[in-house]
Amino acid sequence: MESSLITIRRFEQMLLIRRFEERLLELFSLGDLFGTTHTSIGQEAIAVGVLDNINSVDIVVSNHRCHGHYIASTGDVTGLLAEIMGKNEGVCNGRGGSQHLHAGNFFSNGVQGNMFPVAAGMAYAEKIKKSGAILVIFVGDGTFGEGVIYETLNLISLWGVPLLIVVENNQYAQSTSLKNNFAGSFSGRANAFNVSVGETETNDVDVISERFKTLVNQVRSEGSAHMEVMHTYRLAAHSKGDDFRDPTEIEAWKKKDPILITRQKLEKTGIMEIEKKVDKLISEAEHLVRKMSNAKIN
Repeated sequence: MESSLITIRRFEQMLLIRRFEERLLELFSLGDLFGTTHTSIGQEAIAVGVLDNINSVDIVVSNHRCHGHYIASTGDVTGLLAEIMGKNEGVCNGRGGSQHLHAGNFFSNGVQGNMFPVAAGMAYAEKIKKSGAILVIFVGDGTFGEGVIYETLNLISLWGVPLLIVVENNQYAQSTSLKNNFAGSFSGRANAFNVSVGETETNDVDVISERFKTLVNQVRSEGSAHMEVMHTYRLAAHSKGDDFRDPTEIEAWKKKDPILITRQKLEKTGIMEIEKKVDKLISEAEHLVRKMSNAKIN
């Protein structure tokens, strides 16, 4: 079975995100981390597939479930782990924790819906500057319960801003299923404001990357917003261990695991090498972080 170098690279990125977040959950159980954390286990293909297509001038805005987006954007595992462990050498000097990050053109915030109007303003600023940059924002399905989403959709439609909205519909807003909290459809809500919209249901990172190659080019060339709804599923709990979902439902989605889908495309020997490389990266990062000094929060 022949494996393209691009698919191998994407698999390595997804596995790095997966192993990193699995280790975070272990560290929480050991009492080595503070605060909270929200993993994107099962959603890695979206982070990698989308951000595979942006360039250095583009801006990425994320939410409380941001580790995958951050790693796909920067590859900085050590800085992220240091931040979550409250170290001075962390991305934000140990003050932002798991949810509130800033590095280069990457921004995240844990307040649901809070970053949507901010992202619209940032995208509008890039339009005024004629920088050629676009802004990519990741939001979850639960965020659509916030009124500010609709105020912002109205403005970006009126203004015409280069904003690519990626909706990660993992079927649950914390522990409440979509069918119990969501009326109508995502597309219908975007259509109400004349915002371009599409829907994709796959965990194949190669397919996702091809789709977003088209969308990134569309937003950049047209200078107007697009919303793409990604129907997916998180395989881990909302936050550490609070999970009330039907176990049979989770098992069914495990068969659509993006890591599994991509693994089946690769040579077995190559997979073993990637696994060793990823495990070494995370182990070395943790070793370095444990030597760092704790941040002083004033």
